[in-house]
Amino acid sequence: MLEQKKRELIETARHMNALGINQGTSGNVSLRYEGRMLITPTSVAYDELEPAHLASTVLTGEPDWQGLLRPSSEWRLHHGIFRAFPEAQAVVHTHAIFATVLSMTRREIPACHYMAGIFGGAPIRCATYATFGTQEFADLAVAALADRSACLLANHGMVVWGESLKHALWRAVELETIAKQYYHSLLIGGPVLLSNEEMVETAARLHGYGMSSGAQE
Repeated sequence: MLEQKKRELIETARHMNALGINQGTSGNVSLRYEGRMLITPTSVAYDELEPAHLASTVLTGEPDWQGLLRPSSEWRLHHGIFRAFPEAQAVVHTHAIFATVLSMTRREIPACHYMAGIFGGAPIRCATYATFGTQEFADLAVAALADRSACLLANHGMVVWGESLKHALWRAVELETIAKQYYHSLLIGGPVLLSNEEMVETAARLHGYGMSSGAQE
C-alpha cells in the first residue's frame, strides 16, 4: 500500500508539470499517510523520481526523516498545512504562471467567479511575504488558508490542499484557471464581483464538487 501511495505521489508531480501549472523542479507535492507525511525531494526532476527518493517524516513530534534524498525545501509549508487542517490528505504547491503573476502584485482573488466556492469562498487570499522554506513562510501561508483550501503566496506561487492527490491537483488547476481569468478581466476594466450572498449560495451548491459526489453543473 505504501509503495502504491509513493507511486501515486510521483505521478501527481509529473502530471502537475504536464498540465502546465508548474515548471522544472519547482513546486512540490505531499501526502498524508498513517500519521506521516510523504513529500517530493529537493532539486530532482520529476521524471527521474523513484519511490525510494521520496522523503517521509512524522506529523507530530520532532522530524525523523526517512528516504534516500533530502525533502523539498518547502517541507515546513506542507507539514504546517497537514497539522492545521486534519481533513487535508494531500498538498500541491506550484509556481503556476498566472497565480504567480498575481502573487507578485500581492493581490488576492476576489469573488470574480463562482468557482471560488470550491476553495471555501472568496477572496482567495495572498499570504504575506516571507523567505521560502522558513517557518515564518509556512505560518503565514497557514494563516491565509483559514477557512480556505487554497491561497496565493506573495512573490512566489500558490498552494492548495485536497482530500486526495487527485482532488488537490484538480483544485490547483482550477485555481490557476481563475487566476488567469481574473488577470485578463483586469485588462478590460476589472470584473463585476459576486455578492457575499451569491458566494454563500454557490459554496453550498459546490460542496463536494470535484469528488465522487456533489453538485454538478
